[in-house]
Amino acid sequence: MADIKTFFLPDLGEGLPDATVVEWHVKEGDTIKLDAPLVSMETAKAVVDVPSPYSGTVKKLHGAVGDIIETGASLADFEIDPNARQRAEAESTGHHHGPKKGVGSQAPDDASKVIASDDGGEIDADGPAPAQREDEGTVVGAMVSGNAVHTEQVSSAGGVKAVPAVRALAKKMKIDLTRVQPTGAGGVITMADVKNAAANGSAAVGSAPARPAAAQHLAPTLPEPGPAPTRTPVSLAGKAVRTSPPGKETMGQPEQLKGVRRNMARVMADAHAQVVPTSIVDDADLHAWIGKQDITARLIRAMVVACKAVPALNAWFNGKDLTRTLHPHVDIGIAVDTDDGLFVPALRNADVLDGAGIRAAIKRLRTSVEDRSIPASELSGYTISLSNFGMFAGRYATPVVVPPTVAIVGAGKLSHDVVAVMGGIEVHRRMPLSLTFDHRAATGGEAARFLKAMIDDLGLPN
Repeated sequence: MADIKTFFLPDLGEGLPDATVVEWHVKEGDTIKLDAPLVSMETAKAVVDVPSPYSGTVKKLHGAVGDIIETGASLADFEIDPNARQRAEAESTGHHHGPKKGVGSQAPDDASKVIASDDGGEIDADGPAPAQREDEGTVVGAMVSGNAVHTEQVSSAGGVKAVPAVRALAKKMKIDLTRVQPTGAGGVITMADVKNAAANGSAAVGSAPARPAAAQHLAPTLPEPGPAPTRTPVSLAGKAVRTSPPGKETMGQPEQLKGVRRNMARVMADAHAQVVPTSIVDDADLHAWIGKQDITARLIRAMVVACKAVPALNAWFNGKDLTRTLHPHVDIGIAVDTDDGLFVPALRNADVLDGAGIRAAIKRLRTSVEDRSIPASELSGYTISLSNFGMFAGRYATPVVVPPTVAIVGAGKLSHDVVAVMGGIEVHRRMPLSLTFDHRAATGGEAARFLKAMIDDLGLPN
């Protein structure tokens, strides 16, 4: 009788509740060797290559490209090759992230089972998926684990069908997805398509689009486009027809959130349920600034000054036990907006960095976020947050405080305002500031003094 083993999706080392199938490297019926590439999975932070835990024949793949597999759910079934090398006890699978000890080895309490990871599922041909784990990582807060499989549609934008991980890879490799020939089902662009395009240079961003010779010949003879058809509430037969708002047809179908955006939805809902937010806003006058200055570095410095002046805002709060932790150091979570969702990497030791150090650290964090290589340790543990949304638009906001932090600063779009001065009026450059804080952990007076400390520091010449 064939020895069939089921491989359950391990926790990919980041405490994540699920991951999305980006690309299977095998199909059912293929033979595979131990540690050979099995599947690429997108987590909330990165694309992770999962190697095969066995040598044998792939009997079943539990999920198609784009499906969300929850940690501990079935990933693939294998018919074990008894004559091939198999994983020895306590040998790692070689996952790129997280704990590796014991993956693929026999479970200590049941020789018929095999451990998929230190924290994830166990391989069991007949038994249920393992229980949920307690260690949960974060992108913008804590996560929740489960063990189900969800099916979702590939997102479509600008006529391009691809999963976010493929879009992220294309961005990293500077590939124009609109020029990549899709080979996936239903015209979906796969990881292999992007890699092939990068290898042959056929879709590099910024290069001239390839134009078939036939098209070049036909282009001058194409007829000029006529006027757009006029919408009318009656049919060609002159009868009234049902109409709908113009935008309705372009809204598309409901789309299953995944990856970073999926986790962002969880975290924001959790924050909304746990925090008692209150906001206070004001403007910092930058009229005294001398020469061109690094606005982000000035913001960081002002926050550090304010944290030292009012430690109650540079703190964590446990609403369950009603405990507060004031931090002697300042680690600032920097909100980074991406096409896939919100990342909040931590700028460590902001209180000891100078302007150049702050700029270098922020550049490093942004780069690691953009290429999805940022480690989990960089996405948690900050003591206060900053959302510099003013680089796009908007003056004031009520940004979300993510527990356990107590406060978040929002910096709005700079403007030139008419201000009253002694003896008349002047036009000054000003920065709108918004401070949202958990009112259970800090008073309005503390928040106001914190904001004043920021305003005073930002008002200094340099």
